[in-house]
Amino acid sequence: MRVALFPTCVNETVQPATAVATVTVLERLGVQVDFPFAQTCCGQAQYNTGHRRATEPLALRTARAFEGYDHVVAPSGSCVAMIRDHYPRLGARAAAEGRGDTLARQADSLAGRVVEFTEFLVDVLGVTDVGAWFPHRVTYHPSCHGLRVLGLGDRPRRLLAAVEGLELVDLPGAEECCGFGGTFAVKNPDVSTAMGADKIRNAESTGARVLCGADNSCLLHLDGMLRRQGSALRPLHLAEILASTRANPLR
Repeated sequence: MRVALFPTCVNETVQPATAVATVTVLERLGVQVDFPFAQTCCGQAQYNTGHRRATEPLALRTARAFEGYDHVVAPSGSCVAMIRDHYPRLGARAAAEGRGDTLARQADSLAGRVVEFTEFLVDVLGVTDVGAWFPHRVTYHPSCHGLRVLGLGDRPRRLLAAVEGLELVDLPGAEECCGFGGTFAVKNPDVSTAMGADKIRNAESTGARVLCGADNSCLLHLDGMLRRQGSALRPLHLAEILASTRANPLR
């Protein structure tokens, strides 16, 4: 089984610890992970802003970078949703407009092989206990793309529940958006901030030390607000919790 890591540009640029943690967990489970250097941004920001034609070269480059891999694993539901849901639409539109079917073929191929991190662990590897140890109280925020587009369901919570020492507590209003929404936070800052405040208030009410998520874009949004408020609540990606063990605890 050939497996490639797609860390996404947000993680690679701002939160590289999440990409390292993803590889740590996969290698612990016996998976050899490649990192194709040809990969760049998936084009989600351009696509969401309405620049569909400008997204096509990025989509084609991404698809070609991951040719030959059985699975492409990404610790980001939003980028996986972009590839699985929107790439085929880009390809179909390009073909319909007479610009050839190369993008359509490449996009459809990659869309069938890209998987979100928790999907890969639970559905492909068939595991929930990855040998993690994290003795803290944690609450989980399901990001919108993972919840509504990918349908991750209880996969992240099942993985957290199997972590030794971890106390998992329910998050009130868990399925409500945190207010990030990519460029939504830029275009509608007041609404975005109000939604984030609601999410933070609910998370703090649980008494958790850690607010866990599976998409760092949302966690970065919430982290900025938490820091400005001087809150002790710590946002943390699920992969980093799963990478923590008694021998190598997360610092």
